[in-house]
Amino acid sequence: MRQILDLHIHSRYSRACSKDLTLENLDKACRVKGVDIIATGDFTHPAWFDAINDLTPSPSPYKGEGSFGLYQLKNSDGKIKFILSTEVALIYKQGEGPGHKGGASHARRLHIVVLAPNIAAVKKLNKYLDAHYNIRSDGRPILGMSAVELCKILFDIDEKFMVIPAHIWTPWFSIFGSKSGFNSVEECFGEFTKYIYAYETGLSSDPEMNWRVSELDNFTLLSNSDAHSLPNIAREANVFEMKEISYDAVYDIIRLNSPFKRTRGEKSKFGELLYTIEFYPEEGMYHYDGHRACNVRLSPAETKKQKGICPVCKKPLTIGVCYRVDELADRELGFKPKHAAGYKKLVELDKIIAESLDIRSRSSQKVQIEYNKIIQKCGPELSVLIDAPLEKIAEYALPEIVEGIKRTREERLIIEPGFDGQYGTIKIFNEKEKANNKQVKLF
Repeated sequence: MRQILDLHIHSRYSRACSKDLTLENLDKACRVKGVDIIATGDFTHPAWFDAINDLTPSPSPYKGEGSFGLYQLKNSDGKIKFILSTEVALIYKQGEGPGHKGGASHARRLHIVVLAPNIAAVKKLNKYLDAHYNIRSDGRPILGMSAVELCKILFDIDEKFMVIPAHIWTPWFSIFGSKSGFNSVEECFGEFTKYIYAYETGLSSDPEMNWRVSELDNFTLLSNSDAHSLPNIAREANVFEMKEISYDAVYDIIRLNSPFKRTRGEKSKFGELLYTIEFYPEEGMYHYDGHRACNVRLSPAETKKQKGICPVCKKPLTIGVCYRVDELADRELGFKPKHAAGYKKLVELDKIIAESLDIRSRSSQKVQIEYNKIIQKCGPELSVLIDAPLEKIAEYALPEIVEGIKRTREERLIIEPGFDGQYGTIKIFNEKEKANNKQVKLF
């Protein structure tokens, strides 16, 4: 059974997140998007955990009874299942940072996604964290501990916790970030590296970029939305083929789906990761280097010419994802590890509609009218973007919207890369087409 999973989101209790992020609204949004298994996010926050605790265990359709580590809304049809998750921020000092030689211990700032096997395990973890840290002020708590310490706490509680380094390349809070990261997974996780089964690409990188680093063959590549609002659910996601719908199945598929494991012939009895759904990485906020305040955006080659210094303010540039990948890469771009899962790049449907209609806001009434019409007639958003025949979509959508979907599938887009916390911009139609009212020829 094909299942789409988004394993990293936030709740209404995280800073800079929408107040609309309730469990009920997440259930509704997943039905519109086409997501089957969605992260709860933020299970460390007491108020949000109270809401999570009101979910009911989701029985496996293959075994008929009991809890299998996934949850659903009470009195729902169970179509949408929740997996217990949170993201924590670790801030601590350890060793030398990227590019540093000598000197005092370097400040580390990491974001880590944690998946939990059941409510009981989360209760034990929250009890410990609440006694030692402030977990009440933000859905993403800041913990003054190392990645090794976090792993010890989690695995002492339950060996089925999953620890997934989040958006591994972003500058400020990630395992390989230019500002506070490491140069290898083992340098970060030490003795617990063997229990790290996956990593998250983040919006500013895609699988092809990550395949340049051979060390990452040891881990399953995952992509998640890190959504702070409902429209961004599943802007990145994972497509599994699953023989059983359970936490153990998710755990086992992730554990055994790395190119290294599959090269050795190890496969999960529960299924496999088919492909990931990817943001165009150029649209991510940290794809290129630069200074937002100075309106300076540079490619890695340009940054090297500038010796890492902003040509306007003469201060060090914020080094982005492309540069860091290039620093750690031991392969050329274009290499694909044997048995690595594939990927599909998408642009969210409401963005395509807005661009096709030359409307600035994806949330405008006109865009939403077209969006809802297409969803009602053609199925969930991800199905429209990936699977639905263009001829069928054309029965209900304006020609320029169908052309927008077609060009997105074919990766024929005009993109200005993001940098230093500023999203990149994606254009489907050039200025001449817009001037001619986008009278494009379909098919």
